[in-house]
Amino acid sequence: MKLVVVESPNKIKTISSYLGKDYEVMASFGHVRDLPAKDGSVLPDEDFAMSWEVDTASKKRLTDIGNALKNADELILATDPDREGEAISWHVLDVLRQKKLLKDKPVRRVVFNAITKDAVTEAMRNPREIDEPLVEAYLARRALDYLVGFTLSPVLWRKLPGSRSAGRVQSVALRIVCDRESEIEKFRAQEYWSIGARLNEKGRSFEARLYSVDGKKTDKLDVGNAADAEALKAAIEAGTFSIAAVDKKPTRRNPYPPFSTSSLQQDASSRLGFAPARTMQIAQRLYEDGIITYMRTDAVQMAPEGIDQARRAIVKNFGADYLPEKPRVYSTKAKNAQEAHEAIRPTDMFRHPDTLRGDADRHRLYELIWKRTLASQMRSAEIERTTADISVFATSRDIALRAVGSVVTFPGFLALYGVEAKEDRDPNAEEDEDSRELPPLNVGDRPKLEEALIEQHFTQPPPRYTEASLIKKMEEIGIGRPSTYAATVTVLQDRNYVRVEKRALVPEDRGRIVTAFLESFFNRYVEYGFTASLEEQLDLISDGKLAWKDVLRDFWKEFQSHVEEIKDLRVSEVLDALNDLLSDHIFPARADGSDPRRCPNCGTGQLSLKLGKFGAFIGCSNYPECRYTMQLSDAATGAAEAGTGDGIIGTDPESGLEVALKTGRFGPYVQLGDGAEPKRSSLPKGWTPDSVTLEKALQLLALPRPVGDHPETGKPITAGLGRYGPFILHDGVYANLPDVEEVFTVGLNRAVDLLAEKAAGGGRFARGSRSAPAAIQTFEHADGPITVRAGRYGPYVNQGKVNATLPKELKPEDVTLEQAIEFIAAKGGASAAKKSSSRSAGAKKAPAKKAAAKKPATKKPAAKKAAPKSKSVEA
Repeated sequence: MKLVVVESPNKIKTISSYLGKDYEVMASFGHVRDLPAKDGSVLPDEDFAMSWEVDTASKKRLTDIGNALKNADELILATDPDREGEAISWHVLDVLRQKKLLKDKPVRRVVFNAITKDAVTEAMRNPREIDEPLVEAYLARRALDYLVGFTLSPVLWRKLPGSRSAGRVQSVALRIVCDRESEIEKFRAQEYWSIGARLNEKGRSFEARLYSVDGKKTDKLDVGNAADAEALKAAIEAGTFSIAAVDKKPTRRNPYPPFSTSSLQQDASSRLGFAPARTMQIAQRLYEDGIITYMRTDAVQMAPEGIDQARRAIVKNFGADYLPEKPRVYSTKAKNAQEAHEAIRPTDMFRHPDTLRGDADRHRLYELIWKRTLASQMRSAEIERTTADISVFATSRDIALRAVGSVVTFPGFLALYGVEAKEDRDPNAEEDEDSRELPPLNVGDRPKLEEALIEQHFTQPPPRYTEASLIKKMEEIGIGRPSTYAATVTVLQDRNYVRVEKRALVPEDRGRIVTAFLESFFNRYVEYGFTASLEEQLDLISDGKLAWKDVLRDFWKEFQSHVEEIKDLRVSEVLDALNDLLSDHIFPARADGSDPRRCPNCGTGQLSLKLGKFGAFIGCSNYPECRYTMQLSDAATGAAEAGTGDGIIGTDPESGLEVALKTGRFGPYVQLGDGAEPKRSSLPKGWTPDSVTLEKALQLLALPRPVGDHPETGKPITAGLGRYGPFILHDGVYANLPDVEEVFTVGLNRAVDLLAEKAAGGGRFARGSRSAPAAIQTFEHADGPITVRAGRYGPYVNQGKVNATLPKELKPEDVTLEQAIEFIAAKGGASAAKKSSSRSAGAKKAPAKKAAAKKPATKKPAAKKAAPKSKSVEA
């Protein structure tokens, strides 16, 4: 019997069916070992010795593999065909050797790029040894990531409180995003006007753009104001038109190569809206089901059998006319593309995407791959491009227009997408001139003017990166690898360095500060060129041309020395550097031209970046005499221009004091009056400054609110907001409220029930929990169901967050809908009262629900979690 070890358990059944009863297939569930997240896992002083740790789940799996190996004649390592797969095989083999389970049994390494019978059986016929250079490249990469993370992150924690960590590739990716944001902030829009005409020839309309004025060719920004645009428009309207020249050129449009990991992630993001991590998740399933080839690859070339199958599928679906005379051969741009054998393609080109319609996401992604692969081997589209130059006569200016259009004379690969091939274009790109079709035009034709066209425009800043375009940029400058792209983008979001808004990556202030710090004091290590050169060295290691420990020694010697120098920096030096580098962001120019760093409170101090326990904020240099503070995000949006930073909401009718909305170090808050210790209250979670009215502010300032005296103890119950959210308090006992709004409306009956449940062990809970009183009656209502319940201290009606106690003389089963609405409205449910007259007639009474019998709690065994597949982990 031969023991085969694969990565994913999803492959076991399929591969077992291919190999037969003489093979036992087991899974490692991804990586089985990793470097512990603690100091000392990599020891540079001991020739970069690495200490590996096996997690609990992997220990059992390795034990199972070891037990199976005792009865096996041979060990076959069949993990994925990339660097990480090679590393996993090496880890498994190393553990088995340490346990002395191998003895004299032969060990073979096999790789297959697709989980099909032919691919698997062919791989078994051609085993090899573990690729040591690939493993060494993995070890070098892992050691570098660890050393950077565990050396640089503590410096960040000391110098930039509130920062999370810094990784080798992640920090450069973050810099790319932050650099683009700086470009956007510094951008100043420029006005320009487009000039053209809609003409008609032989009953067909077409458009032409301004090409030259007074013999000088016009550029996009040449017409910069409305007066010039109107003058040119008037000249066009006064003129007559003649076709001066017509040029027709045949052109070809070639198909794109098959997908690599990067291009698949970009296309799936643009066309399907999938995040890179989601794309890889779906692609993994397609691969494990034998539908596509391996999905982590730099390569764009296809295996000969894949090309042959694609060409036969083209003839079957479109005919021989759509097949090029020779197969198309593509080459990768990567210098050392060793991630896999070939591009991502279907394992069977005759499997139509419609066969996967049962799973929408899998169908859409497979259709993208299927079309791209098939198109890559089809004939080019043949297009006739027509350019017509048009003279404008009898005007005060010498004006020429140009019309451009094209006609598809042979669709070629575009037939796969539809002749217009909109699916094959960038969905975010504007329509260009070439996509228009012109009427037949000849020299001497005199088209008629339908309308002179002018339109105002403003230049636009460069767009923010999306997840897809960031991956494209990383690939262009040579940082990261297919197995790391999605993980790198994800970790930036997980660490709150960037956020996603309408698919665009927006750097958080925390991320910008970390980037500014690294640029100021570790610039070499976040330079694009340096990181790319390090990736090239790792590629040379995997190619067997460079010793991996030599690379580590060279890097560590300089890096460690630099870190030691930075450790001695004073915080004031760090702040000065950050203030300078981030000045455009945190101290934007004021409209009145005054000093953007002058304190708006005291008028004499200078605003500066400050570092506190919870991160960065803006403060005054005259502290503690001036306690002006502001959140960094408010500074970036120009909040400093608001004068004192205060916003007066109104006046408290009882005290006559002004109620102000302010922003402090820990966020927005409301304040009553001034003085030495004015009453303040922070805005609760979910409340935005824009939503705060005088009524809401006074409600906040009135907290804690008395609810009533407890009927048993006679002691008061209060409602308030605390560190952990809204609560009620009685005799030192707190009970949580499920919603912030309820702190202003909770009544005595509801409060007593909450406290009773807390005493009974209910702890935190939400409305509708099993321990809530059963509904005696339920009424359907447009604003939400109204229920009648029997509370511990009497019956009451409930709608949403509002509870109203019933009069003693009214039995809960006798309550009508109209009465329930009145009680709710009297307690504060105004919306119910407003709508009761028009809706109560149509409301239906639902049958009373019986209280469900309580079942004894049963403790379920904890579900076992599969070990995540670790493709590249950055410290």
